[in-house]
Amino acid sequence: MAALVAVNVGMPKDVPWHGRTTRTGIWKSPVAGPVMARRLNLDGDGQGDLAGHGGEQRAVLVYQLSSYRHWQEYLERDDFTYGQFGENLTVDGLADDEVCIGDRYGIGGAVFEVTQPRVTCYRVGLRLGEPQMAALLVSHRRPGFYMRVLTEGPVRAGDEIVKISSGPEEMTVAEIDALLYLPGHARPQLERALRIPALSPGWKTSLRALLDDADHGSGAAGGNRGLTTSSPPPAWPGFHRLEVAGIEPESASIFSLTLAAVDGEPLPAALPGQFLTIRLRPDAQPSPVIRTYSLSGRPGAETYRISIKQEPHGVASTYLRQHVKTGDVLDVAAPRGTFLLADADTPVLLLSAGVGATPVLAMLHALAAERSQRAVWWLHAARDGENHPFADEVRALLSQLPAGRSFLAYSRPSDADRPGVDYTVGGRFTPEWIRGLEPPRDADAYLCGPSTFMRDMTGALEAAGLPSSRIHTEVFGARSALTPGVVTGSARAPHQPAAPPGGRPGPSVAFARSGLTVPWHPGYGTLLELAEACDVPVRWSCRTGTCHTCETALLSGRVEYAPQPLEPPAGGSALICCSTPPADVVLDL
Repeated sequence: MAALVAVNVGMPKDVPWHGRTTRTGIWKSPVAGPVMARRLNLDGDGQGDLAGHGGEQRAVLVYQLSSYRHWQEYLERDDFTYGQFGENLTVDGLADDEVCIGDRYGIGGAVFEVTQPRVTCYRVGLRLGEPQMAALLVSHRRPGFYMRVLTEGPVRAGDEIVKISSGPEEMTVAEIDALLYLPGHARPQLERALRIPALSPGWKTSLRALLDDADHGSGAAGGNRGLTTSSPPPAWPGFHRLEVAGIEPESASIFSLTLAAVDGEPLPAALPGQFLTIRLRPDAQPSPVIRTYSLSGRPGAETYRISIKQEPHGVASTYLRQHVKTGDVLDVAAPRGTFLLADADTPVLLLSAGVGATPVLAMLHALAAERSQRAVWWLHAARDGENHPFADEVRALLSQLPAGRSFLAYSRPSDADRPGVDYTVGGRFTPEWIRGLEPPRDADAYLCGPSTFMRDMTGALEAAGLPSSRIHTEVFGARSALTPGVVTGSARAPHQPAAPPGGRPGPSVAFARSGLTVPWHPGYGTLLELAEACDVPVRWSCRTGTCHTCETALLSGRVEYAPQPLEPPAGGSALICCSTPPADVVLDL
């Protein structure tokens, strides 16, 4: 008979970590006497990061004495105390390779249902002083598991654990955990897992993405779509030299460059929504200048077109506008990006402001080329007619779509701009105006523009009934950071490290979106830690090569791993949390 050995609770607290502060509820301690198990947690317990922990599906975390004994031997430690692994219930029995998702148990006066394995997270390593612990829990197939509370009631150390019923499909916690995090992702197993009603929605979403990969044969590209969306593998590694075949003005501040292969051969087809990375060498700059620009032309064309806004003090845009001529040759990395037009038959909303029109214009080209029968709405915001790029081009493309519609907002129309002809709305698109359009709730929306525009339009679309999963955004410049639990102050602009660690400088590391190139020093540890030292916005969770949150497009160069990730990233990408550069690299950060 399985038994409850200890009940552990703890409230979130701020903990020093890597020179920063992280807020975490991982510090759990045993309590005497009965504790009420509630729908969201145990009395006296809390979670510091509700995005990754807690909630109805993750109300109670369970870990086993057998795993304690395993880690004591493996790590050669004898200092563990109950709650050390962040668990609420320390149990004797209920092994991960025996307990199944959907199993129900009675403990004391409460009834529980198993919902998912533990989420990989750096905090368990923080608590144990073992940075690789998140990966070890998965590779050793001892993650522990979460349960939801079906019947609230008291539990206490010493209670017997009584199995009430078995979950359908009888897939163990260890099997489900390996199905997501380890290579393989067998289709029959994915289908079985998705038939389990008790499996938490988050895990179902991840496993469904893996199943979609299997259905469309895209798994051959590598990576793990259940954990992150990766750019399709690039058509060529590093930078190739392409010739400027044409330069065209698009508005008062936006111009386009057409790029062609030097040998005249057709370029590999790009996907609608992707971008190019350009490496420039202005004479006045101490190091190359690297920028990314969205493709704005027809996908599948023999050449590439990028469209650029000349910023008043933009080094790259000014150089391209004033110095680059037809016939010049530029260093260009292959098309990349995850902001891609989905292959579906549902309505499409293309929303943009200013030069943000470029990636959604490529999508409009793709829809027009196939004479799509989908409802296609084009919504664009500009200052006035003089600053409205691609106006005639968009009008011609929409005329080829049976269900195409156009809505244009001019924030400051000139006297020459005609309401109802040149523009639809005088002023800006407002959330109220968007809701009044009653956009189709089954539409996929693609947004690109300034951050305020995208925030307002995202909120407007959600208020109009579109699920957040159908709202896709593309950001020019650095993406927003994801640093779970870290207490952050005001954001700093990316910069050279203030005090690089000792040792001889190594290869250069270029952060393309942040416009920063720095020398590598082995003392940084990993590329992720170098980016953090430069205040480059980064995204991570486990920091051990398991969760793939840190997966980043590797625009040029290669990396070495230590430790090796449990599953490699997609081709042309790198897991920066556990990698170092043996030579110069360019990262899409």
